[in-house]
Parts: sequence; C-alpha cells; structure tokens
Amino acid sequence: MPSTPKANRGPSAGPENRRALIAAAREVFAESGFAAPLSAIARRAGVGQGSLYRHFPDRLSLAVAVFDDNIAELEVLVADDDATVSTLFDALTEQALASTALVEVMTTHRHDPLAEPLRTRATAIVEALLVRDQAAGRIGDHVETEDVLLAIAMLAILLSRTDERDRPEVATRGRRLFRAAFALPG
Repeated sequence: MPSTPKANRGPSAGPENRRALIAAAREVFAESGFAAPLSAIARRAGVGQGSLYRHFPDRLSLAVAVFDDNIAELEVLVADDDATVSTLFDALTEQALASTALVEVMTTHRHDPLAEPLRTRATAIVEALLVRDQAAGRIGDHVETEDVLLAIAMLAILLSRTDERDRPEVATRGRRLFRAAFALPG
C-alpha cells in the first residue's frame, strides 16, 4: 500500500518546522552527539532536508539554536538571588549529562562567530554568580570567571568521553573537586 505524501503547506509551516527541527536536534544530539547525521534530525522532525537547510544552513547554526534554550535556563537561574556558582555548576553538569553536544559546540567552536554569543552569555552568567558568591564569602577571591569556565569545560569534556553509565559518578566527583578548589582558603 503506497503512502500518501504529506501536503506541502508552504511558508505557513515555517515556524512549526523550525520548532520541530530544534526539538528533534536536541534529542538526536543527546543520543548521538554533535556529529549525528543531519538527515536523522530532519527525519525525526518529520521534514525534508531542504526544510532543515532553509532554517539552518549548517550544523553549527542548528546547534546554536538548540543550545540557546540551555543558556536561557541558566540566565533564569542567575536571576534567582539564592543561586550560587555551585548551583550553576550543578545545572551545567546536569545539562552535560543530558547532552554532551553543548560542550562540544562551546569548546570546539569557541571562536566561531555563530557560537560566540553562547559563550558570551555563559561568561556573563558565571561572572554575575561569582561576584555574588565572593561578596557573600562563599567562594575565595582567588577564583576568576575563567577558572570557573575552565572547570566546567574540563568536567563536561570528561563527561562527553565517559561511558554513559559512569557519568553520574564522574559528575559527583567533579562537583566535589570543584567545591574544594574554589572554597575559601584556610
């Protein structure tokens, strides 16, 4: 029995297709990493590859759209007066556990103009929490924004190369190291 092709709804389907592509990419990147075939993303979204490329001309532009939501979640977190660098570290670790692709984008494409806004926003989040924690005496003055970003990247890269079943234990150890290294001296 032949399948009936989907009717082409034209430009009116654009926003819906874009949302479907972002949702599908989030799932596929989480399952298969940043190098996952774009055809798998289009298939999961229920659109053709032409639609994918109309919305996202390359893999990085799709990844930036996907991970913009991750950064937005962290921006909401920093708005909470009770949030700390430790809270941020936990949230980022959870994001890395869910999908190591974000880490790959933020580290491998660090200086790419498409990915730079993600890094800029992440840096602002870390900086705001670090200033707050240092003022409250929760973290040592010896800690700099780039130290926190480096620690997060190191753990996230390690998580991306760790067998999935071992990631929670590695994340727990990383959190302990993070808290010890950035604690107030003495």
